[in-house]
Amino acid sequence: MFELKAQMYFSAAHHLLNYDGACENQHGHNWLVEAYVSGTKLDKSNILVDYKIIKKYLKEVLDYFDHKDINELPEFKEISPSSEILAKFIYEKMKSNLPQISKVSIWETPTSCASYFED
Repeated sequence: MFELKAQMYFSAAHHLLNYDGACENQHGHNWLVEAYVSGTKLDKSNILVDYKIIKKYLKEVLDYFDHKDINELPEFKEISPSSEILAKFIYEKMKSNLPQISKVSIWETPTSCASYFED
C-alpha cells in the first residue's frame, strides 16, 4: 500500500455551538489541512497520484473557507463547525474528485488535530 500526503493552510473564524467555554466565542485559526491518498497501483511513471492533482482539489475546498466566518457558510448555519466536522466536510468534498482520498487531518493549533477517514 502506498500513501501520499499534501498539506495546505487556510485562515478562518468560527465559534462552537452548544459549547460551554471560550470556544463558544468567535475566534480564528490558521488551520493546517493534510489530505492523504492511498492505493496499491502506480501509474506508468510509478506514482500513485500526482501531488499537483491532490493540491488542486484540496485548494478548491479550502478556498471556500479561507478568510471567512465558517458559521456563516450555508452548510454550517445550524451545526457546530468543530475540527471533526470540518475534516469530514473536506474529505467528502475531495472524495467526489479524488476517489483515492483516505484521510483528512485538520490542525487548529500546532498541538490539536482532528482526522476523518472511512472504515
